[in-house]
Amino acid sequence: MRVRDLLAPGAPRLRLLAGEDELDRQVSGVMTTDLHDPGRYLHGGELVLTGMLWRTAPEDSERFVRTLASGGAVALAAGEAEVGPVPEDLVEACRRHRMPLLAVPDDIAFGAVAEFIGRQVSADRAADLSALVDRHRLLVSAAGGGGLDAVLDLLGGDLDLDCWVLTPTGAVIAGPADRLSAEDRDQLVRAHLGAQRQRRRPPHRARIASGSYSLLPAPATPGAEAPLADWVLAVAGDVTEWTAKRQQLAENLARLVAAERTRRDEGRRLRRRLADEVLTLLQRDADPSEISRTLYASSAMAARYEGREPKPQAAEGSWLVVSAEGTGLPDGAVRSILEEALTETSDRALVAGGGTGAVVVLPAPDTAVPADALRELLAPLEAGLGSEGRITLGVSAPAQEAGGLRGALEEARHARRIAAARVGRVCVAGPEELASHVLLLAAVPDEVRRAFRSRLLDKVIAYDIEHQADLVRTLEAFLRSDGSWTRCAAQLHVHVNTLRYRIGRIEELTGRDLSRLEDRVDFYLALELA
Repeated sequence: MRVRDLLAPGAPRLRLLAGEDELDRQVSGVMTTDLHDPGRYLHGGELVLTGMLWRTAPEDSERFVRTLASGGAVALAAGEAEVGPVPEDLVEACRRHRMPLLAVPDDIAFGAVAEFIGRQVSADRAADLSALVDRHRLLVSAAGGGGLDAVLDLLGGDLDLDCWVLTPTGAVIAGPADRLSAEDRDQLVRAHLGAQRQRRRPPHRARIASGSYSLLPAPATPGAEAPLADWVLAVAGDVTEWTAKRQQLAENLARLVAAERTRRDEGRRLRRRLADEVLTLLQRDADPSEISRTLYASSAMAARYEGREPKPQAAEGSWLVVSAEGTGLPDGAVRSILEEALTETSDRALVAGGGTGAVVVLPAPDTAVPADALRELLAPLEAGLGSEGRITLGVSAPAQEAGGLRGALEEARHARRIAAARVGRVCVAGPEELASHVLLLAAVPDEVRRAFRSRLLDKVIAYDIEHQADLVRTLEAFLRSDGSWTRCAAQLHVHVNTLRYRIGRIEELTGRDLSRLEDRVDFYLALELA
């Protein structure tokens, strides 16, 4: 019951003196007391009945109401039989602490108020329990019929409760997608992954512009160490403020979502075997017709799983290869992450591999730049990667037929080396970067890179530190200006003579000649390595 029910027709004749904005508080019980400090006996949710015998001076009202508020009492009912009308100082104290205050007339017994509350609370608990049992029965039948969408539709219609099931990259598995924007989904999965990384106990609470949400993990395997691949159950509101029975409903829903995830993973087992077979065929440079047959089998299986007829040309068209590697992640995590992220965008994606790496073969998109799209898709995962965690990916150019996939695999692996040389938790490199010096730099051992950079730049950097001379920035600007004195001086906002002096100092410190192409190339590469 709520406090306002004590003012409804059929309730004892009580008068409201304060707290008219707090009448929706739920009453879980009643306590009668005239102790000066009843705080130790409060458990939260009580309406407190008092004869005001504890009041000997106006200041006692503030202390008494403050104790009730800190103890979790939801309302105060003051009887007028012993000491007369409720004093103004008690009314003011209740207003300060936002505590609803009710006056109990001298002809209304406390027992009548307590009996009314007891009947209402018992009826509410019985009705709540019955409704929850019915809902659980409906949830089970809905899950066996229309899947997760049927379950979430039921909750939305029955309880006016909005719920969504999201992948770690923010894709909607189930729920009203039109009621949760892409920006909101991105913020929610980032909040969830960040809380998981910090090992905070769920449910995780997130407050964003559109409201408050509770986030619960739905792992396919309980206790598995791959939270970056887990689904997320997002529930509108803060479940920690719900009753225990309603919280149990949310927990059971999370378990139901996890069971659906397990069912879907079971359906992927054959697809995984086909993906591993494709990777094996590519690694041993098998006949293109054999690769085509395996690609067709995978596409046909995906079509039948969704109730569609497979197309004869399912293995035709352009294909991409993605090579991925994880650092600071459990074995198999990268494969699970990419399966979850990419199979939602293409039912023909094949994810193979084990250990810390994975290889993906998927149809080339018609419009989006593959590397850019992949980078944007995986960006939310950064929130779940620890200080040592990284995912680096390389994307090949489209292969027009199965026979070109072997070369695409090598291209993707080279691109991944470029991504690994960058700074960031999720780094992606595309095929357009393979015709650049970046590919060569990525293949150079770290100790060689450090020695080359040190030999060319250490003296210049040391001179800058000692004299605040800005030589490194001058060198960068000079090379960007293709050695043009006037353009470089204008960019740096210095006189040409000043620029000539600085370049001369760099040449003196390094023994190089910046009028020579070879020396300019060396400096450019050293700066890239820095």
